[in-house]
Amino acid sequence: MQLTHYDTNFTKRTFPITLVCDNVTNASNIGSLFRISDAFGVEKLILCGEHIPFGRKMAKTSRATEKYVNYEIASSTSETVKTFKTNDYQIISLEITEASQPIHNFKFSTEKSIALVIGDENYGISEAILNMSDAIIHIDMFGQNSSMNVVQATNIALYEMTKQLL
Repeated sequence: MQLTHYDTNFTKRTFPITLVCDNVTNASNIGSLFRISDAFGVEKLILCGEHIPFGRKMAKTSRATEKYVNYEIASSTSETVKTFKTNDYQIISLEITEASQPIHNFKFSTEKSIALVIGDENYGISEAILNMSDAIIHIDMFGQNSSMNVVQATNIALYEMTKQLL
């Protein structure tokens, strides 16, 4: 028998992961990021950029998780990441680069809190942020396309991270 939302027996847990969004501005994506931040026990969601849409479209996709997820809006991704570096977080960017390593080979630190940086829907993570990162990871793909939706990629990354941190 399928369980309802009220019958599941998952243990509520928060992981030392902050999700830093580098100019993610699509309302549906932002709503989905709230939802997966809640589902994966993300400590905090930080939306960086000048035009972060909060409205009906975002709220519909988030299914009210914006009321429960600890979040903030920051104008500068660079300043946000610098603050995390100063506070001894491990800065990990989710991006495909010449030097990125496959997520399934990467060992996430259990000693430090993690700031996972995800990028703009069209341009990815800025070069300045990539240069500040302690590690750059990617998801191996086997089709024609060389990228996937930012929310789908974040789902996969958070699943792998929380699996390792359990």
